Amino acid sequence: MKNYTLVTEFILLGIPETAGLETVLFVLFLSLYICTLSGNVLILMTIISSSRLHTPMYFFLGNLSIFDMGFSSVTSPKMLFYLSGQTPAISFQGCVAQLFFYHFLGCTEAFLYTVMAYDRFVAICHPLHYTVIMSHRVCSILATSTWMCGCVHATLLTTLTFQLPYCEHNQVGYYFCDIPAVLPLACADTSLAQWVSFTNVGLLSLICLFLIVISYTRIGISISRIRSTEGRQRAFSTCSAHLTAILCVYGPVIIIYLQPTPSPLLGSVVQILNNLVTPTLNPLIYSLRNKDVKFALNRVLSKIGLIVENE
Repeated sequence: MKNYTLVTEFILLGIPETAGLETVLFVLFLSLYICTLSGNVLILMTIISSSRLHTPMYFFLGNLSIFDMGFSSVTSPKMLFYLSGQTPAISFQGCVAQLFFYHFLGCTEAFLYTVMAYDRFVAICHPLHYTVIMSHRVCSILATSTWMCGCVHATLLTTLTFQLPYCEHNQVGYYFCDIPAVLPLACADTSLAQWVSFTNVGLLSLICLFLIVISYTRIGISISRIRSTEGRQRAFSTCSAHLTAILCVYGPVIIIYLQPTPSPLLGSVVQILNNLVTPTLNPLIYSLRNKDVKFALNRVLSKIGLIVENE
């Protein structure tokens, strides 16, 4: 038997083909990260402080803001740390935690988008029964279920990935610990982990996307039956923000995963879009295209301005 030294830390090699651009990328990604945190905190404060927004739609939007902040925080701090010239090393335990929370929050967010599509379906197609179907209890159960399913999904993938021995090779050819980047470093058969991760992630995304498409197909049919132009516009306006956010999330993922041999650079760009750009856009999408949010947001900003002036 050959003696192996087990890996105690991994070296993140960063974003491919970006040598010499560390300072520019640091400034760009730090700006996006700050915008993500501040924008989602503002949306969350707006929803909590305004009684007009204490409805199922905005309850799920508040959950989305929490997930966006968490999702971008899984990979961004470490990426900014080594882009600023610090060590690119990450401990074994840190790599495990990064992979777990990345898939936990990513899976939970996919379920949340599906639940939000169902909420819009009930609101448009069954308006008279909306308050009964989407009661506070039902909303709490749906939100809790997204958390639990995301946790089970991430636990399965993380366990399969890190039950394998890792020895000698510890250079991760990526800017964070993800399954496709970490598995090739294992010194054992990875076929089971690769198959389960590909099937689990791919199948989960397809199921969620399929359910969303069904919901919005039914919504589209219902909207087309509304006689008044004003009624159609009002119904469409309640769904347009959610549809825009879904396109921002699933568009890049579909682009990268439909390619048989995706390039590392393209994969990194798509992941950055998902991790930083989309969470930054969500507050803008929901605030600029929604009158209730804009009204409540203006009140919150006015209060913040008054507090600053008094101080």
